[in-house]
Amino acid sequence: MIGNLLIFGDSYSTHKDHIPSGYHFYYCDGGRSPEEPVTKMTVDKTWWWQLIENTDAKLIRNDSWSGSTIGYTGYSGDCSKTSSFICRYDKLREAGLFSENKIDTIIVFGGTNDSWSGAPLGEEMYEGWEREDLFSVRPAICYFMSRLKSENPEARLVFIANCDIKTEVVDCIKNAARQIGGVEVVELSGLEKLKGHPTPVGMKRIYEQVRAQLNV
Repeated sequence: MIGNLLIFGDSYSTHKDHIPSGYHFYYCDGGRSPEEPVTKMTVDKTWWWQLIENTDAKLIRNDSWSGSTIGYTGYSGDCSKTSSFICRYDKLREAGLFSENKIDTIIVFGGTNDSWSGAPLGEEMYEGWEREDLFSVRPAICYFMSRLKSENPEARLVFIANCDIKTEVVDCIKNAARQIGGVEVVELSGLEKLKGHPTPVGMKRIYEQVRAQLNV
């Protein structure tokens, strides 16, 4: 069972008009320009739409922002008050999303831009975080996962680890899941991509691997 679903993601999980207003999108029906053919994709081809259409999942919110990082270091520097996964989670809690909705499953598909943005890796940390620690990739992943698990103990928590990113990032996601406990990891493989982003074939592969992990 997936039930009420909350997604935290980056470009791989976006589609124009299917993410919050003001968030940056990557995929859209007509494509963003002729020079970016992979951005042309109907929403039914996205991995998360296929998951919803073919399971009992009810999407509460797709909180995905193209180019976003889990931690506070983005492509343009400090994103601690804008697009970072941590910042967006804080805003949702303050807005009452978790108190007003029963969330059964949280899927986090992140770490790709943390890997690609040149953010410092840092070291894994499981307590005692300071704000400055969250500008590094490993502490930010551990912090975000720890908070999601401790503050949403009844929800099923699933992290998707992309392929073709730094091994250190994937290893951190898997290590943190083991250390924190009760966190599932989908380690993706064999995705068809164009310019680093899944094609419709790649999206179907993501859906299949996520659904297999969820066993629904």
